[in-house]
Amino acid sequence: MAENILEVKDLVKHYPLTQGVLFKKQVGAVKAVDGISFELKKGETLGIVGESGCGKSTLAKVLMNLERATSGQVLFKGEDISTLGGAALKAVRRNIQMVFQDPYTSLNPRMTVGDIIGEPFEIHPEVAPKGDRRKAVQDLLDVVGLNPEYINRYPHQFSGGQRQRIGIARGLALKPEIIICDEPVSALDVSVQAQVINLLEQLQGEFGLSYMFIAHDLSIVRHISDRVGVMYLGKMVEIGSDEQIYENATHPYTQALLSAVPVPDPTARENRERIILSGDIPSPANPPSGCRFRTRCWKAEERCAEEVPLLAIPTTLEGPAAHDSACHFAEVRESAAA
Repeated sequence: MAENILEVKDLVKHYPLTQGVLFKKQVGAVKAVDGISFELKKGETLGIVGESGCGKSTLAKVLMNLERATSGQVLFKGEDISTLGGAALKAVRRNIQMVFQDPYTSLNPRMTVGDIIGEPFEIHPEVAPKGDRRKAVQDLLDVVGLNPEYINRYPHQFSGGQRQRIGIARGLALKPEIIICDEPVSALDVSVQAQVINLLEQLQGEFGLSYMFIAHDLSIVRHISDRVGVMYLGKMVEIGSDEQIYENATHPYTQALLSAVPVPDPTARENRERIILSGDIPSPANPPSGCRFRTRCWKAEERCAEEVPLLAIPTTLEGPAAHDSACHFAEVRESAAA
């Protein structure tokens, strides 16, 4: 078994809601991330899926320390990095980099590609001495499949897929051990998505990277991920290997997501039972008591409103299929991913 390179323990990120103009008083909080725990192993890809507003991107920002955690721990190789600052944080950030969602806004339009990819070297000059930086940038362009001679071009001279490759090259510049991919292909055409996913897989094998891959598209997540975590309203509701989640999903929310995945086989599509969730996702400022999914769940009972379900292995699962699920009535739904 590979060692854990990143461990997240009871991570919480709440944004205060205030009232008043001069004397602001906190009247509540938006519970964007509310007690999440998981681990990322060296060399693996952990996919994170869930609806918009469930806290996926906030989780990524907290792991990067772009947002300070309200409580909880983020352990990188056993060291809690959630409270670091100054030089200590700067040293850790070299090992954890991020690829952002929108390639059209994540690159500075006033900077050349060479300056964009080389900017990390200004912050960490020990990685590439000044005289070697142009060669280092050109090597990075070549690694992500772009012409090294494009070094003096500007972002507007590239397509969306090429821009995302530039973002990936920037993420690789400091030779990190972990890359957090925040929906890196959602803004790209389908054909380009496949190219970028294949590039990420190639780079993972070449550099031994660990990925946390955030996405909406469950088909893409299944293709690239070793394990999958499903988030709902700031909570992790199910987590396991890709096979465990896609073949033996036990949480009703996961089953609903999987039932919406497009199936190319018309016969399988007709025979599959589609789960339509009623209502909208509740506000993270005022989440339901007990199980947060109960307001949209067809299995909900009185117990669900009173008791928060633990993220644990259901009694209905044994052997290789056993994985954690946060549901009082967790059971395998036949052909959930078929």
